[in-house]
Amino acid sequence: MRLATDTTPYQPADTARLGTVALDLLTATLAHHLEADDQVPPESHRRALILRIQAFIHRHLADPDLRPPTIAAAHHISTSYLHRLFQHEETTVAAWIRQQRLERARRELADPTWRTTPIHAIAARCGFPHAADFTRTFRTAYGMPPKDYRKATCLPPGSQGFDARTFGGA
Repeated sequence: MRLATDTTPYQPADTARLGTVALDLLTATLAHHLEADDQVPPESHRRALILRIQAFIHRHLADPDLRPPTIAAAHHISTSYLHRLFQHEETTVAAWIRQQRLERARRELADPTWRTTPIHAIAARCGFPHAADFTRTFRTAYGMPPKDYRKATCLPPGSQGFDARTFGGA
């Protein structure tokens, strides 16, 4: 759904990979509804499961207790299998969650509609219950504290200035 509403994070080079993922998801969904799961290639099952897990993580980012055992249990898989799935994604489950939380917080900090929301409230909404931990993690990821990032990117509507999409390669 996110791909349909916002294609800005994707480059033309992503087209083939996204097409493969979409086809795998469609194949797995159709096979499930036709009760033909055994006919779907294992790699398609794996990619479809990763997409379901990533969607689950996105829906639960605000939960500071979102951890691999909870995610694995919700998908009826072992925690070790969950970790193996993410090895194919070249990251860990925890790193992927942290990256998604940071990206959501970064977008909200740059969004003028959130400019009156305290930074600690945005951090909590994104799954960072401790403001100091959020500030440290954000600074490591983006090269400046969230307060400075907001000042540089969150301008009143109609203002000209810094484009948050080009900041720090994010």
